[in-house]
Amino acid sequence: MNSELIDQLSAQLGANGLPYTIPIHPNLVHLTLGLFIIGVTFDIVGVLFPFQKWVFKFLAITVERDNFFNVGWYNMLASSIITFFTVAAGFYEMMLAAPSPNVKSAWGLQAMETMLWHGVGGVFLLALIIGMTVWRGWQRFVWSKNADRQVQSSYLLTGITVMLIMFFHGTLGAQMATEFGIHNTADNLLRLGQDLNTTLK
Repeated sequence: MNSELIDQLSAQLGANGLPYTIPIHPNLVHLTLGLFIIGVTFDIVGVLFPFQKWVFKFLAITVERDNFFNVGWYNMLASSIITFFTVAAGFYEMMLAAPSPNVKSAWGLQAMETMLWHGVGGVFLLALIIGMTVWRGWQRFVWSKNADRQVQSSYLLTGITVMLIMFFHGTLGAQMATEFGIHNTADNLLRLGQDLNTTLK
């Protein structure tokens, strides 16, 4: 965003460059990741359940195969809902970003390139998660309505692929905070020449 426009807001922004103490986007990101990964993982366990049944029996854990698929479905549904807020918060916080223009990331990208790729990637991942949720719902309520197994192998492989994309996408987000100091309180205070020991107490 234009630095002059950010300067107009500077009186309302904290040391992290935001009008609130803790950035919202990174926290919602971890919620999105956790829900999605748990959803796919529990579906994998549900598919492998016949091979692992003896483990649960040995541990005296009473569990049905449907329980795993229920966890998979509801976590995927929650992930698709929360991701709308994750992306919205990300774009809002990215508009308030004022990174150093002279720094390059470990991937050789400058701040604006990193933010653009991260923003476009976020929308792409939102579309993938929504698509996965619709696919998961179709499998739950149509494809496997009377079947013991609720998910297809292609769905699980796609879920694992999306997790790999999330890893690379998340690395861009981490570079924005660590290498460019975007909305990083300690980094911004150091740029201003303030003592962290007294300011952050």
